[in-house]
Amino acid sequence: MKERLMHVTLVALCIFLGLTSALFDRVAAKQDLAQTLSTKGDPVSLNPESTESATRWEQRDKDNGSQGKMITRLVLSDKLLKCIASIAVREALSILRTLQPPGNRLARFEKNSGFIGASIYFAREAFFFLFMNGPRTGDYPKTDPGERRLSQPLAKAVKLLEEAAREQEPDALFLLAEMNFYGNYTHPRNYKEAFRKYHSLAALNGNSSAQHMVGFMYATGIGEAVERDQAKALMYHTFSALGGSTRSQMTAAFRHHSGIGTPRNCNEAAYWYKHVADKAIAWSRSGPPGGQALQKDSYRIADQNGGVYGKGASAVSSGPNANKAGPNSDSHASFDDVLEYLDLMSRKGDLKATFSLGSLHYDGSRTMKRNSRTARKYFRLAARKYWAKDGSVLTEDNGVGRVASKAAGYLGRMSLRGEGMEQNFETALVWFKRGLVNGDALCQYELGLMYLHGYGVRKDPVVAADYFKGAANQDFASAQTYLGQLFLDQGDISTATRYFDLAARHGHVEAFYHLAEINNNGIGRERSCGVATAYYKLVAEKAEPLHSSFSEANNAYDNGDVETALINYMMAAEQGYEAAQANVAYILDGHHSVLSLDSLFSWKKQKNIFRNTMLALIYWTRSAKQSNIDSIVKMGDYYLGGYGIEADLEKAATCYQTAAETQQSAQAHWNLGWIHENGIGVEQDFHLAKRFYDQALETNQEAYLPVKMALVKLRMRSFWNTITHGKANSIRSEPAKAEPNKSRSFSEWMSDFLADHHPYYNNPDDDDFIDPSSDPMPGGDDWIDDIDESIIESLIILGLAGALAFLVYYRQQRQNSHRREIERQQQQQNGAVPAPAQQPLEEAQHLPGQQADGGFFPPPGDPNYGQWVAGGVGH
Repeated sequence: MKERLMHVTLVALCIFLGLTSALFDRVAAKQDLAQTLSTKGDPVSLNPESTESATRWEQRDKDNGSQGKMITRLVLSDKLLKCIASIAVREALSILRTLQPPGNRLARFEKNSGFIGASIYFAREAFFFLFMNGPRTGDYPKTDPGERRLSQPLAKAVKLLEEAAREQEPDALFLLAEMNFYGNYTHPRNYKEAFRKYHSLAALNGNSSAQHMVGFMYATGIGEAVERDQAKALMYHTFSALGGSTRSQMTAAFRHHSGIGTPRNCNEAAYWYKHVADKAIAWSRSGPPGGQALQKDSYRIADQNGGVYGKGASAVSSGPNANKAGPNSDSHASFDDVLEYLDLMSRKGDLKATFSLGSLHYDGSRTMKRNSRTARKYFRLAARKYWAKDGSVLTEDNGVGRVASKAAGYLGRMSLRGEGMEQNFETALVWFKRGLVNGDALCQYELGLMYLHGYGVRKDPVVAADYFKGAANQDFASAQTYLGQLFLDQGDISTATRYFDLAARHGHVEAFYHLAEINNNGIGRERSCGVATAYYKLVAEKAEPLHSSFSEANNAYDNGDVETALINYMMAAEQGYEAAQANVAYILDGHHSVLSLDSLFSWKKQKNIFRNTMLALIYWTRSAKQSNIDSIVKMGDYYLGGYGIEADLEKAATCYQTAAETQQSAQAHWNLGWIHENGIGVEQDFHLAKRFYDQALETNQEAYLPVKMALVKLRMRSFWNTITHGKANSIRSEPAKAEPNKSRSFSEWMSDFLADHHPYYNNPDDDDFIDPSSDPMPGGDDWIDDIDESIIESLIILGLAGALAFLVYYRQQRQNSHRREIERQQQQQNGAVPAPAQQPLEEAQHLPGQQADGGFFPPPGDPNYGQWVAGGVGH
C-alpha cells in the first residue's frame, strides 16, 4: 500500500513538474520570438509581457497552425513521458529485487574430510545421478530460450521496462540488455535481444559500458547474436576506453599488444596498459596502511584435474612439475587434510603448526576465504607461548622466540590495518617492538611504514629507511620496494632499480610499476617500450578485483553454471588473462575424451554456445602465445584433426615440436613419437619415433606402461620394415655411452687406447703427415691394417702374463738360494747334521725383520705393535 501511494505521489509530482517546465518553455519561446522580430527592425517592444507582443504571438500561432500550442504540448509530453519512464524503471526494480535466482541442480556438493564426510559426499552424488539426473525441457537442443514463459512478477517488470525503453530511457535499456545477456532475475538468456539493447544504448548516449559489451559481442560472436568482426570490436572497445572503461582499456591494450584486429603497436599497448596500471596502483594505495590485499582469483580450471590431458600427461603435472614424492608423503594430501593435521598438531602444542594455521587463514586461498578473526586467534596463541600479558619473556628458547616474533608481526599488522579488530596504532607499535627483538623482517618493515607516514609516531624518513634496510636485507619484497622508492626520490636510479628488481622476483606489484615507469620514460637508461609494456601488463593483471570477472566466473563454475562461467571467463580472456583464455578453450573444447559417456544421455548434449571449435582454437592459440605448454599441444591436436580449421599436418608437427623442446610435456613427446611412427606430416622414421617415446618416459615415469606397449608395437613394425626392405628408417642400436666413473680393467683400457688414435696422427695440417697414397714404397705397411685388433690385444696380454710368471719364478729361486746359504753356514759353525730336504720353509731361520709366523708385521702382543698401528693410521 505504501509503495502504491508513493507511486501515485511520484506521478502527480511528475505531472506538476512537466506543466511548470512547459510554462517556462512558453515564456522562453516568446522571448526568442521578440528577439527575432527586433533583429528585423520590428518596432515592437522587447518586453515579452506587453500586450502588443502577446497579440503578435497569438497572431503568429494562428498563421502557423497554432505553433505555440504545439510546442507546449511537445515539451509537456516529452517531460512527462521521461518522468513516467523513470518511475516505471523504479517500479520494475522494486519488483525484480523480490525475485530470487533458482538454485542450480548441477551445483556441486562440498566434500568434507574424513571417512564419514567422504561417504556422505559420494552417497549424495550417487543419489543425484541415479534419481535426479533426468532431462529438462530447456536442455533440448531445439528449445528456444525465448519461448520460456515468464513468471507473473517478472513479466510485469519486463513490460514496464519495455515501455520505458521505447521512450529511450537509458536505465531501462541497460537493465533489459543485462537481463537478456546474463539471465538476471530468472530471465531467460537471449543474446540477440541483448545485442540490440546494448547497441541502442551505445548509439543513444555513448554509454561506455554498452560500448564495451557491443565490442565484446563483436569479438566473440557469442550466442550467434552477431557475426564476429574484430575490426568493429576494436572500434567499440576504443570508444569505450576513451570513455573511461577500465575493461575496454585492458582489452584495447591487449589487442594492440598481440595484433588482434590491428597490426601490433607497442606504443598503443603501453599507452592503454599505463592507464590501467595507474588505476591499479591508485586503487592499491587507497587501502589501509600497506595497500590493498591482492588475492589471486585467476586459476586454470583444468589444473584441478591435473591439466588439460589429465594428471601425468599435462605439463602442469609432468616433467619438472610432477609430484615425485612417495605414496606416503604429505604432498598428496588435500588442503582440508592439511588443515586437519595442522589443527591436530596445534592442539598438541606444536607452535609452528599454530602459526601456520594463522598464516593460512590470514592469506586465504582458492578453497578457503580469508578469515582475519580466526587468524588472529592462532597468532595470539603462538605469541602467548613466548610473552606474558605484561610483555615479559616466558622462555629462553630461540626457536619459540622466532615463531612468536613472526606471530607478533602479523598481530601488529592486523592492528595497524584494522583487520579483524579495530585499528589501533599504539597496539601495533607494541607488537612490532616485541617482534623486533628477534629481528623479524615483517616487524621491521611495518615499523618503517609507521615512521615513513607518521602512523602513531612522528614522521622520520631516516628512521624509516633504517628499518626498511633491515627488512630488505632479509629479502622482504615490500621493504625492498619502499627502499627503492626512497632512493628514486633522491635521484639514485641505479640503486633504486636494483631494489625494484629484487622485489620483482617476488611479484610485488609496486616494484613492477616502478620498473615500467623507468623503462617507459627512459630514466637512467634507454627507453624500452617492450619491457615497459610487459611490466604494465603485469601490474594491470595483478589488480584483479578492480576490473576482472574471475571471482564471478569461479563461483559460477563451482556452482555448476557453466554458461555464466564461460561468459565471465571470456570477458577476462578478452582483457588478456592467459588463465581465462585457457579456461574458455577448455570449456569449449569438445575433445576431452575419445570414449565419451555423454552420447548415452540425450539430455546431456551441449548447447550451441558450447559447440564452437573455431572459437576454442582461437583461445588455445592466444593462450599458447603466452607460453602455455598444454595449449601449444592442443593447437597441434586441432591442426592434426582439422577441428575448427582445415587440417594442416606440418603445423601440427611444429606445435608438438615446440612444446617438446621445453622438456615439460610428456604428451608432446608421445605425439611426436606417434606422428613419426606413422609418417603424418613428417617422414616416417621408426628410430626417431622410439627416441621420442623414450623421452616421454623420461619426462613422466608414470607413462611406463603406455610407452612400453607402444615400443613393443613399434619394434614389431620396425622388424617387418627391415625384412621387407621398407622405405621407413628402422630402429638401430644406439651407441653405448661411456661411463666416466666406471672402473676399467687393464685389457679394457688397452683396447680403448688402441681404438682411440692420437689426434697427432689425424691432423692433416701437420708438416710430418704423410699421405698413404703418396707413399714412395707401394704396399710397404699395408699388411698392418689387415691384422685384427683382437689378435694384438691377445698377444699383449700373453706377453704381460709371461713376464709376471717369470718374476714370480725368479723371486722363488732367490729365496731358496738364500735359505740354502744360511743353512750351510749354520752347519759349518755348529757341526750339526744337515736338515732333511723335506723340512718346511716356516721352520727355517727367518729373514732379518721377519716374524716367527713368517710375516713382516709385529703381532698384537709385540711391544712394537702400537707404533705399527699408529703409523698405519697416519698413512
